[in-house]
Amino acid sequence: MRISIAIHGGAGTMRVADLTAAMTDARHEGLRAALRAGWSVLRRGGSSLDAVTASVCALEDDRLFNAGHGAVLTDAGTIEMDAGIMNGADRRAGAVAGICGPRNPVLAARAVMETTSHLLMIGEGAHSVARDAGLIFAPADYFETPDRRAALDRELARRAANAPDTRSDADRHGTVGAVARDARGDLAAATSTGGMTGKRSGRVGDTPIIGAGTYADELCAVSCTGTGEVFIRYTAAAEIAARLRYNGEAIAGAAADVVAQLATHGGDGGLIALGAVGEPVLPFNSSGMYRGYVDAEGRLCTAIHREAFRFG
Repeated sequence: MRISIAIHGGAGTMRVADLTAAMTDARHEGLRAALRAGWSVLRRGGSSLDAVTASVCALEDDRLFNAGHGAVLTDAGTIEMDAGIMNGADRRAGAVAGICGPRNPVLAARAVMETTSHLLMIGEGAHSVARDAGLIFAPADYFETPDRRAALDRELARRAANAPDTRSDADRHGTVGAVARDARGDLAAATSTGGMTGKRSGRVGDTPIIGAGTYADELCAVSCTGTGEVFIRYTAAAEIAARLRYNGEAIAGAAADVVAQLATHGGDGGLIALGAVGEPVLPFNSSGMYRGYVDAEGRLCTAIHREAFRFG
């Protein structure tokens, strides 16, 4: 069984014209760092669950992506993060929503899965689980960056002026995620996000909703990014698994079809998906999606918009 991993840094990409060469290089390196983190786990014989955890932690630690350090702000100027993780072999899952404290929200989601009888926990209850698990906490100002504060200020000013919404994908939404297959053939998926810039405080998107933004079973692993409300209503991640299970579709076709159908319902974004065999697929219907995978030759392959992949 060939090990495999794919990641995304969200469909919330900056416009091509707004990205300098240095900014582009930094984002590619952030994606490569996350791929290295997960790939090294798999190459050592580690589990797919550990691999997706490692990759998502790396993305949460990178201020350029909308998760953990670098998460976007709500309309109240606060940070409320969501995360979900699922182990395909036994369908164990854990998720958290509306948290700000654990340095790596994906670890809080995993703590819910591994240390409680619950699946989804919110706010202070989730914080309590994270503390009991010995996770590292960070102050609120660790998560906020000047770029995210400026994005919120622009959005609040636009709303006050009742001006048209001309935000880029980067200001609308963003998420990070990973899917992996280990040497035993087991699949796993993990997703983490700060949500949408200027979202109403208390809003929860698809990321921690198992079957919508995050899903894994014995057939596939899926992590989504985009307009969360639409991905929830159409159970985007589980829909791909259902097409494989009941229709016998190939994962590439199923994933591409689901992403295309989401677009017809206002679902802007994309996803990464990995089957029990074969290479990962990374379809999207937005202007871009930070994404990457390790190919059959062990090369790190990353891309942002619709350009060819860079190989590292």
